[in-house]
Amino acid sequence: MSSLEESILTLDEFEAIRLIDFQEIPQEEAAKKMQISQPTLSRILKSSRKKISDAIINGKAIKIQGDNFKMVQPQKKGLRRGAGRGEFAAGPDGECVCPKCGYKKSHVLGQPCYQIKCPKCKSLMTRKQN
Repeated sequence: MSSLEESILTLDEFEAIRLIDFQEIPQEEAAKKMQISQPTLSRILKSSRKKISDAIINGKAIKIQGDNFKMVQPQKKGLRRGAGRGEFAAGPDGECVCPKCGYKKSHVLGQPCYQIKCPKCKSLMTRKQN
């Protein structure tokens, strides 16, 4: 992998793909979750899809860049109460972290970090595993 060229996705591009393509959330709702306008989401989505298709077609690695984070690998889909369609239960450990200002708070079981607004800058938080 280290010898491959990279196609770099920003955290916003990754989040747009996750919400729209993976969780199949309508664009208007996804834009609200990301606290951006629907036209801005549409532009971010177009950019992310172009980068992903470039990586697939040209054999590039996909790198997600923008902050220090760790992807949580769930054990089973929908394992815990509160995990809805397309959502994963990631376990009790970790913190909710704001990707924009770095604010951190302990994760609350059953409350997805991506649904919490940062009290400092009002951005949607993301999950960071301890």
